Amino acid sequence: MAFMFFDGEASMKRDFLRKLVCGFALVGGLGGALLAHADDEAPDAFVKRLSTEVLDTIKSDKAMRSGDMARIVTLVDTRILPNVDFQRMTASAVGPAWRQATPEQQKRLQDEFKILLVRTYAGALAQVSDQSVVMKPFRASSDDKEVVVRSEVKGSGDPIQLDYRLVKTPGQGPGWKIYNLNVLGVWLVETYKSQFAAEINAKGLDGLISSLAERNKANAAAKKG
Repeated sequence: MAFMFFDGEASMKRDFLRKLVCGFALVGGLGGALLAHADDEAPDAFVKRLSTEVLDTIKSDKAMRSGDMARIVTLVDTRILPNVDFQRMTASAVGPAWRQATPEQQKRLQDEFKILLVRTYAGALAQVSDQSVVMKPFRASSDDKEVVVRSEVKGSGDPIQLDYRLVKTPGQGPGWKIYNLNVLGVWLVETYKSQFAAEINAKGLDGLISSLAERNKANAAAKKG
């Protein structure tokens, strides 16, 4: 089975992926700056600050703009993914089958899904150029533990709708972590969930793990070629 984001043939899919990546690339952190503010920072301020910081970092890094994959992968792995509740994202994408998975299967699913996302995002980070972020009005209670932050990414093309679902994670690094993204009206986790469900129904959890692993190996080989 071919997952939508695995298939690089259709131009529409590539365009959607480009927009997804350019948007998500803006939400990473800058190490110490992140830890200094996160605990008492409002979620919309968190997204806006990190968006601006990372956008400026990408624009000023000639190696990343030139396609240095090792440097780009490091950026994604160390600055973006720490701001993601990755276990929740993986569990949501796998769906009900997650609860039946063994601890080993859960670990392998997380590991392979993370590799997939890192490679996917890294492959398009160099496309970031003149984008800027405009935040939409944000309304939430100070007691809320889960919120949606809405924004638009503007550049030379049409504005890109980019919304974030965040969860409060006190004592776990950043005060807020992202666990889902909505790009142009499509939620990332729900997209993967439908694809993963079909794979699980056909081949089981181990079949999904194998498919992810095979695709990751193919992507890694393509990068070397």
